[in-house]
Amino acid sequence: MPKLVKFSRLLSVLPLLFLAGCNMVVMAPSGDIAMQQRDLIVISTVLMLLIIIPVIFLTLFFAWRYRRSNTAATYDPEWHHSTRLEIVIWAAPLAIIIALGAVTWISTHKLDPYRPLDRLDAERAIPADTKPLTVEVVALDWKWLFFYPELGIATVNELAAPVDMPINFKITASSVMNSFYIPALAGQIYAMPGMETKLHAVINREGEYEGFSANYSGAGFSHMRFKFHGLNQQGFDAWVAQVKQQGTMLNRDAYLKLEKPSEKEPVRYYAGADADLYNAILNMCATPGKMCMNEMMHIDMMGGGGKESAENREKLQYDNRHADEGEAAPAATVPATGSMQHDMPGMPGMDMQHEGHSMPGMSNGADPAPAQLNNN
Repeated sequence: MPKLVKFSRLLSVLPLLFLAGCNMVVMAPSGDIAMQQRDLIVISTVLMLLIIIPVIFLTLFFAWRYRRSNTAATYDPEWHHSTRLEIVIWAAPLAIIIALGAVTWISTHKLDPYRPLDRLDAERAIPADTKPLTVEVVALDWKWLFFYPELGIATVNELAAPVDMPINFKITASSVMNSFYIPALAGQIYAMPGMETKLHAVINREGEYEGFSANYSGAGFSHMRFKFHGLNQQGFDAWVAQVKQQGTMLNRDAYLKLEKPSEKEPVRYYAGADADLYNAILNMCATPGKMCMNEMMHIDMMGGGGKESAENREKLQYDNRHADEGEAAPAATVPATGSMQHDMPGMPGMDMQHEGHSMPGMSNGADPAPAQLNNN
């Protein structure tokens, strides 16, 4: 018997040993949005366990209670209905479904990533004079590029923000779809070429947190990671000063070299960046001579360019992995074998939204507009 007791105690400790190597950041986050999402997970799980646990218990109990060897158990082969049992069987799950539906409905709107924040945490509202920090995020192959438009700086694979300051993320991609995810801060948001998604979040505790792509995007996906630093205001100011002191200039030429597929890219600082570079990336016209998507949409809105639009074909061929230049890019979207490149189809309307993903607006183009833009 003592050996059996020791063995049972060892079995009870085994789950803890398995969990020792797990990162429980999702259940112990440091940002208010992630905390609310954690609470939603806990509430939903508890509500579902209210049904799951009794069902498991009763399944085992009935198997034991009405086993063949238990002759004391009631045997009634003619039984077919019980109003009280039917009420319990249907009412309890229905109540839980209603509760889950209410919680999901409220949380879906309250935690909408496009919805500006209305609080710093559960006990503090956002002060009226607080100005959010804007960060423009670009998913490249296979690294992350961050613009701080209000500060005039940019970084690769490193992100920082002051504690208790709302952050407005604008997120896009240069090539295939990725997913921007900092578990300690908020949920994952997709990054897609030619589209801009948004995320509003706040970090409440100082620390260094892991960020990565949560959507498979090719050979270098597993190394597509970055560090997010939650700093006090003094520490953030020092970080900005370091970027400006050590960084170089991010112009179009530097960006076109940076966007080429590469793996395990080190942290890079840029003391300055072209003011229109993010909008050019969003509109898929960072490469000189390419037509911006907002220009193309304006032509479509005006009824199309007719025969004159034939001259725009080459301007709308897009391959950020430079396969058309004869470079062998790993896992390239368009192989360097001479196969057709992807043309960007015309999209009617100037400012489209589809399932929460915004198409680029009309005022973001960087290259000269073609003649068709003047059509009336």
